[in-house]
Amino acid sequence: MPARSYRTAPLGSAILGEPAEPLRRQRIRIQTLLTFSLIGTHLVGALIVAALINVVIPGPSVLRSEFLVVTAILAPVYVVTAIVVGSVVGTRKALQRLRWALEDRPPTPKEQRIALRMPWRTTLQQGALWFIGLVLFTTSFGIIDPQTIPKVSLTITLAGVTVCGFAYMFTEFALRPIAARALEAGMPRRPRLAGTTGRVMLAWALGSAIPVIGLLLIAVFSFVRPVTPTRLAITILAIGGLALVTGSLLMFLTIRSSLAPIESVRAGMQRIESGDLDTAVIVYDGTELGQLQTGFNRMAEGLRERERLRDVFGKHVGREVAAAALADPGTLGGQERDVAVVFVDIVGSTTLAATRPPTEVVAMLNRFFAVVVDEVHDAGGFVNKFEGDAALAIFGAPVALDDAPGCALRAARRMAQRLAEEVPECRAGIGVTAGRAVAGNIGAQERFEYTVIGDPVNEAARLSDLAKTVPGDVVASSTAVQLASEEERARWEFGDEVVLRGRTEATRLALPHSS
Repeated sequence: MPARSYRTAPLGSAILGEPAEPLRRQRIRIQTLLTFSLIGTHLVGALIVAALINVVIPGPSVLRSEFLVVTAILAPVYVVTAIVVGSVVGTRKALQRLRWALEDRPPTPKEQRIALRMPWRTTLQQGALWFIGLVLFTTSFGIIDPQTIPKVSLTITLAGVTVCGFAYMFTEFALRPIAARALEAGMPRRPRLAGTTGRVMLAWALGSAIPVIGLLLIAVFSFVRPVTPTRLAITILAIGGLALVTGSLLMFLTIRSSLAPIESVRAGMQRIESGDLDTAVIVYDGTELGQLQTGFNRMAEGLRERERLRDVFGKHVGREVAAAALADPGTLGGQERDVAVVFVDIVGSTTLAATRPPTEVVAMLNRFFAVVVDEVHDAGGFVNKFEGDAALAIFGAPVALDDAPGCALRAARRMAQRLAEEVPECRAGIGVTAGRAVAGNIGAQERFEYTVIGDPVNEAARLSDLAKTVPGDVVASSTAVQLASEEERARWEFGDEVVLRGRTEATRLALPHSS
């Protein structure tokens, strides 16, 4: 079953835009989100207060004529003033304290702390406005009728605390792009607001504990000032229903703020699983979930580094050898394997080095060896060594091949053709043979390499010397041709027997057909 595709916005919500968008657009987006969310929160809070005082909470009515100045003039004026100060002016001042982000520069440690504490600071500012309202209206109503004090103070307190909870959630959400920039400088030592636990406890307190406390206080007041069962039932139903709505919404916001970082990490893991190691997630949460995002980025960075080392390692020793080394990081020693060997040696390399500039020689050698490596890899072998102006290629180790001799012979033929066409200024003798050799790790425990040792290697080197003197520059042993597949065998013809330098037994030669 294919893995589900998780696509998430970089900052957890499409409303917040992209981290790379122009700073001016980002500033307008943040200020708009902050301003309208705070305005909406305060308006809803004011409406809840009006409904609770006038309809729900038991006590003297405040709709009497003696309260007209307070309800018709003071209340609207203060509500409008508080909304302007808390939403518009407060938002503007908050962004001024975050000017470093809008100037596109890294924050200082102090600026980072200010940025991560800004939701809490903004919430305290809104709470201060509600506290002023609490004192103002409790005093105003109490002067006219002291019996309204419990009713007014309880209502404004409950609504104010709930509004502050929503203000915190909305501010934290709107300032997520700023938090992301701040966290680029590193995670804070202590998670803000006691971390994820504190965030959940805040939602529980505001959505459940505070309304329950309100109901308990109303029950206590009913003993002091008895109310009818109908009135008490209406009060309980209204506050209970309001608690269900606000509590559900607060819990939803809390869950979403906690799930967004997890979903970003989950989407990143899926991209890594599909092979995209350049994946990174935006760290925008200052709690333990932000540490999770940071940990994912470090993991991805480690995977990229490991892949880079694997790639470099593979280029130095061959990808097959690198894969074998990673699977069994090894022990010294080797095992006998049936292999085929191709040895390539440039003709007149000393003269080339003496008559041409070093940079030109290096460029020519790179073009030469590019052809050698391409053909060897295409045939299923690997280049075991570059020895100055020569190369040793192995077929059948460390990865076994069904037709190692045939693969080596085919690579040698194609290599000779391409070298003659693509690097004509650089001739090379190519020797091919096959047989049993020891393949494994040779050296010391601190430093070793994978290599192949045995008579086939020596024979291939001698055949490459002989190949420099024959047309086509390719010579193989009859053993290699006889062990190859019938299709490849048909492309070669046997020649004379010769005793190669340093050997005691004669080797029968084989040359590729000229056609």
